[in-house]
Amino acid sequence: MTRTSTDDQSVERVLQILEEDCRITCEEIAHCAGISRAYAYRILTERLHKRRIAAWWVPHDLSEEQKCRLVEIAQQLLHRFHKEGNKFLQKVVAIDETWIQDFETELKSQSSEWRGKVSLRPKKFKRAQSNVKQMMIFAYDCKGMIMTDRVPSGMTVTAAYYCQFLLKLRRKMHADRRDLLENGVLILHDNAQPHLDKDVRELLDRYSWEVLPHPPYSPDTSPPDFDLFPKLKINMPGVRFSMLEDLQVTVPETRTAAISTLCHFQVHTPPETNYTALAA
Repeated sequence: MTRTSTDDQSVERVLQILEEDCRITCEEIAHCAGISRAYAYRILTERLHKRRIAAWWVPHDLSEEQKCRLVEIAQQLLHRFHKEGNKFLQKVVAIDETWIQDFETELKSQSSEWRGKVSLRPKKFKRAQSNVKQMMIFAYDCKGMIMTDRVPSGMTVTAAYYCQFLLKLRRKMHADRRDLLENGVLILHDNAQPHLDKDVRELLDRYSWEVLPHPPYSPDTSPPDFDLFPKLKINMPGVRFSMLEDLQVTVPETRTAAISTLCHFQVHTPPETNYTALAA
């Protein structure tokens, strides 16, 4: 079918409207351009090859300085891996804390349903969290979990508590990871305030444990945040726990299920997966 000048004028008008407001709806475009909604949709998808996409959630809007720091650290770690190889990975001990809640919100894939074309979209209500939750600290390397710690109810992870955790971790390594202590420990934890405390830094210096740099507001470069915790909680979304004891029973079971997948990832996936795109 031959395109008329009217078609071209409609396309130009729709493109002009989009340049003024890329969030405008198809109905609003049709109204502004004086065309039908179906025709507006056809112009958007077939002539302009547009598609409507939602914003990608990020934990923090990084400044230019923070972005540069992120790239710099990625380049440092990637260079070190290229220089030392797997020996570098084998010395890394990742440590992080997470809340295990009484109710983890269902994933979109879990709450989706097959419905007819004219069916209404199902509603999903936000649930308020109760006091049933457990703060846990995890420490692991390429061989698997080294140690977990349940923070007592009503307490938070302070610098003093974190020092006690590191002391227990060192004892655990003496029992289960002597080779790791002999080869040198590389601690990978985020920039939470307790981790940066003077007492914590002095204790790590006394142990001769090197702390790897971690960019601010970047959980996507922290193995626990992007790998361990999602696997740990994979079977928990949509399940409500009424008692802290039930939650404490479930966590070790999900932790065990996560470890085999976690170890495979740590051993067989080089840092390029995480850092090459950032360092490029």
